[in-house]
Amino acid sequence: MTDQLPINEWDLNKTAARRDKYYASSLTRFTPFRDPIVFRKGQGQYLWDTEGRKYTDLLGMNVCISVGHSHPKVVAAAMEQAQELTHCTTMFYHPTPAHLAEELAATMPKGHEWVVHLTNSGSEAVDLAMTMARTFTGNLDLLALRTAYHGPTAAAQSITGISGWRHPGMPGNVAFVPEPNQYRGIFGPGTQPYLDEIDRTIASATSGNVAGIFVESVQGYGGIIEMPTGYMSGAAERVRAAGGLYIADEVQSGFGRTGANFWGFEADGVVPDIVVMAKGLGNGFPIGAVVARKHVAAPMAEKFMFHTYGANPTSAAAARAVLAVMKEETLQKNAARVGGALLERLKDLQTRHEKIGDVRGKGLMLAIEIVSDRASKTPDRDATTSVFEACREQGLILSKSGADQSVLRMVPPLCLSMDDVDQTAEALDRAFQNL
Repeated sequence: MTDQLPINEWDLNKTAARRDKYYASSLTRFTPFRDPIVFRKGQGQYLWDTEGRKYTDLLGMNVCISVGHSHPKVVAAAMEQAQELTHCTTMFYHPTPAHLAEELAATMPKGHEWVVHLTNSGSEAVDLAMTMARTFTGNLDLLALRTAYHGPTAAAQSITGISGWRHPGMPGNVAFVPEPNQYRGIFGPGTQPYLDEIDRTIASATSGNVAGIFVESVQGYGGIIEMPTGYMSGAAERVRAAGGLYIADEVQSGFGRTGANFWGFEADGVVPDIVVMAKGLGNGFPIGAVVARKHVAAPMAEKFMFHTYGANPTSAAAARAVLAVMKEETLQKNAARVGGALLERLKDLQTRHEKIGDVRGKGLMLAIEIVSDRASKTPDRDATTSVFEACREQGLILSKSGADQSVLRMVPPLCLSMDDVDQTAEALDRAFQNL
């Protein structure tokens, strides 16, 4: 027996070969670049690969890194807890997840009783919210938005409105309504036609009684589609009239990312019945949560429901530290200030590059949509791929998103700085010049 721990072999080609040989085919498409990249270190908003090259992480490693890579306070909190008790199953009591539940409930709209169910991930939170809505209402039919992304589990796929993420065997009882995309939505800009379509969908594609509607306050993978003023509150009103609940998916748009508010749904003054969250809550540690009005969650007591690592004290300790750091470092304000400045630079790029059809977003949730022709708004996947690859050469890591993968999505850690704005804009400009 040896006391030596297994050692990582930091060789790009050997790592790629191991992945190709031992990773399942289900992970084949989930690779960003033509050529592989291996990251060895992260700090704040930056990453370093095995060759020591520095990158700005505009992907926030898929929106999970909120307060910065390897934030010392988050790492210290997790390490301290892990050294004392790494895991304690949910059926036993522990103060760390209990405190976290209290702190999450405190972020919700005042005047309501809120309760928390901690999960392993955002997808599990979505699954639980679906079950909770159906249990409380007694109705099966759910509404979701086209181009929505809610997760890869079978249930979460069933309310995801992008075919590339939908696999065989999904459960049913889901009807889709058009997303109120102000750039290329089927009804053009505005809100009312999209709300009217909710009424028509309830009347034609459901039993007339629904369990609820899932809405991302800002669609993430769908291409950074912000819900226009009046849509979230109007959707809640219509769904509640049909016996359903309003479920806010804040997995990507929550935790101050939009800058103006801590939760994306606050922009429209709506009070959800259920809120799902994850990603930025753990800053890279696996954790998610469902926060619901107490009376909505109450019927779930009739049957067993738990998640093995949901109340894991190590992840909960990291999450508590994340919430504290967000306040201490005023990261929501930083997201508003830095995100606003970056958006202005993106608008300037739009005036100089004809391939840029639209720039949009709020806070540090931004997007560039690339088209072959501005008049027709035809998505240009090939040009997007070219710019995306060129961004890597310029030291930027971002995401290809949207139903047509024609959107460059930027969701960096909330600690992105004003100095990064200039560097990012200049790097993007050079990347577009390669077209």
